[in-house]
Amino acid sequence: MSEPLVIVGNGMAAARLCDELAQRALGRYAIAVIGAEPQLAYNRILLSSVLAGDVPASETLLKPATWWRDRGVTLRYGAAATAVDTRERTVTLDDGKMLNFTKLVFATGSRAIRLPVGGCDLPGVLTFRDMSDVESIAGAARRGTRVVVVGGGLLGIEAAYGLAKAGATVTLVHLMDRLMERQLDARAALLLKRAVEAKGVEVLLEVATSRFVGDGRVEAVEFKDGRIIAAEMVVVAVGIKPNAELANAAGLAVNRGIVVDDHLSSNTADIFAIGECAEHRGVCYGLVEPAYDQARVLAERFAGHNAKYDGSVNATNLKVSGVQVFSAGDFLGAAGTESIVFADPGLGTYKKLIVSDGHLAGAVLFGDTADAPWYLDLIRTGAVIEPFRHEIVFGRALAERRAA
Repeated sequence: MSEPLVIVGNGMAAARLCDELAQRALGRYAIAVIGAEPQLAYNRILLSSVLAGDVPASETLLKPATWWRDRGVTLRYGAAATAVDTRERTVTLDDGKMLNFTKLVFATGSRAIRLPVGGCDLPGVLTFRDMSDVESIAGAARRGTRVVVVGGGLLGIEAAYGLAKAGATVTLVHLMDRLMERQLDARAALLLKRAVEAKGVEVLLEVATSRFVGDGRVEAVEFKDGRIIAAEMVVVAVGIKPNAELANAAGLAVNRGIVVDDHLSSNTADIFAIGECAEHRGVCYGLVEPAYDQARVLAERFAGHNAKYDGSVNATNLKVSGVQVFSAGDFLGAAGTESIVFADPGLGTYKKLIVSDGHLAGAVLFGDTADAPWYLDLIRTGAVIEPFRHEIVFGRALAERRAA
């Protein structure tokens, strides 16, 4: 008889876990996937493309309904889990139904942070995190609509581009001195700023939001330096927070996220967490690839193998209508490291590789990211690069020819 496995969350991490399990342990578990969002799991990376009108929402689905059915997965999307009883081994849904489990996986993801400033609850102040946000933004945005996007990270830039592509007049404001400061060095961030501005987005840096102004609906954004910008809509994209409240209420250890060990197990037997809701060795990854790494390891363990999760290398890809950016690892360069830099302003390309003790420790690429997977693999594996160190900045083909 198949062992009942419940996965709370119906996002990219949950979908990947089901895929990995289907490859390794098909039929071993009776899998039930619970998701609060009223649709099949979809690719969140494509949200800005949906907003821009480049990709229809239907093309973001990760798997068709038949895929889930053919692998014996019971889907309960549009049904939020409201309680987990770790002693009775049950999950209660918002419609009152209960599901039994012997193993439970939290894959509840994260949610957008709302700025704790005056007027944050005004109609017209939106977040950009899921498909319902895209629908709300698209419904409010018309050609010429004045929009302020607060936050110059990955999501903020994607939201700003999507809105500008849809015809809105967009101002992107960011607290820090450069865009994507957690992923880019100053030079790459400057190139990105220019590229975003070339898409028709006004970019304001080192600007702190004081409050949102409006009578019944947002009408403007006021900054701490006294400036005020008119806005018919505001999109807040200042970060994410793990969805760990359900796990906390069930008695699991929670810091910022649900605390898991190298087996992705919580402090309660047979209860696990993966993806953006999980905190491993003090780190909550807000990216897709670590969630996929965790799903693979957990599937291996559920299939009876002794797999272990040692953490992931942070890597970021941004592709917004021709703007291609990649960063991974120690992209700034810690003390004692060396930097290899290649720049061609005419072609709009920039590469910086960080070398530490004969290994590639980090990389920043702008414009030409074709070799990003190779650089990431070098960082992850810790491969020795000395045989092709002088050619590495020119790409994989030349470097491997030299090494040969």
